[in-house]
Amino acid sequence: MSGVRDILPQPVLDRLAELDRQHAALGRDLEDPEVASDHRRVRELSIKRAALDTTVVAYRELCRLGDEAAELREVIAAAEDADLVTLAKEELPEIEQQAAGLAERVKAGLVNADDRRVGSVMVEIRAGAGGDEAGLWARDLLGIYEKYAASKGWKVDPLELVEDGGVGGLRSALVNIRGEGVWSELAFEAGVHSVKRVPATEAQGRVHTSTATVAVLPEPEEVEVKIDWGNDVEEHITTAQGPGGQNVNKVATAVHLLHKPTGVEVRMQETKSQAQNRDKARRLLMTRVHDIERAKIDAERSAERRSQIGTGERSEKIRVYRYQDNIVADQRLDMKFNLREILAGELGPMFEQLIEQQTAERLAEL
Repeated sequence: MSGVRDILPQPVLDRLAELDRQHAALGRDLEDPEVASDHRRVRELSIKRAALDTTVVAYRELCRLGDEAAELREVIAAAEDADLVTLAKEELPEIEQQAAGLAERVKAGLVNADDRRVGSVMVEIRAGAGGDEAGLWARDLLGIYEKYAASKGWKVDPLELVEDGGVGGLRSALVNIRGEGVWSELAFEAGVHSVKRVPATEAQGRVHTSTATVAVLPEPEEVEVKIDWGNDVEEHITTAQGPGGQNVNKVATAVHLLHKPTGVEVRMQETKSQAQNRDKARRLLMTRVHDIERAKIDAERSAERRSQIGTGERSEKIRVYRYQDNIVADQRLDMKFNLREILAGELGPMFEQLIEQQTAERLAEL
């Protein structure tokens, strides 16, 4: 361990050591019989531990290389055995080179470790400017994310879909997506998505510009959000309602929650089970209350921190989809992507570039 201090600054080493301890603690939790009986808890802990695996394993190997380099330097400094000194001088440059390369990987893993441990997000899509075409575009975006989630083995749970009657579009959609790395990738989707294409409803073949906004919020664990469900939250059970407010069934299963301290309201009626609607409504309420608290913290941080990608702000146009040119232009990258591949849910190459850019920015702040 002592040798690694020559490779990385102490604050970085302290943070890596903390991740190592967290990794070990997660391993112990997963071996706990009580935890093993809770499949959802096992999934959450497994995602968190897997997110740390690469960085922690690389950190441990870096510590080993650092100690080996320190021992070789001691042999050289002692100069007691000429043959050993010669061997040490031959081995040391190679060990130092390996350690330097590994240190860069460890730092990259460190600055993204918190993102990768978030295994559940709420994705909210809303039709923007463009009338019926904006609603169709909102549905297309949802389809892109569903396809990408399927390719990653993530679970998609629709929480609320508000149809834009007539042409088959969506006014808004709220879905929960769970899986390893879901926040570290989908966080880049927050913002305004602009599409330039000839709408299906356009008789004269003119290109229209329509938009949809995407918000991506990490779903917090219950322990992260302190909500007094008995005193701070009002709950009302009603019958589910369709367009125009008419009741769509006779059984009271829809759950309406009001968080009195913040004024956040949530209504959930997607399933015919009151218990399932209550569970989904509580999770969504915790996410929105958590986002309010996160926004307060962000407002107090430095300008560089507030400018980081993934804050969930909707005011910034992040991407343009040009159908006639078959290209997608992400405003944060100096490169174009194939539209057909993106529509098929092949977002991986774009996310790789965005993560690489974000990692470089974060490393510069270390």
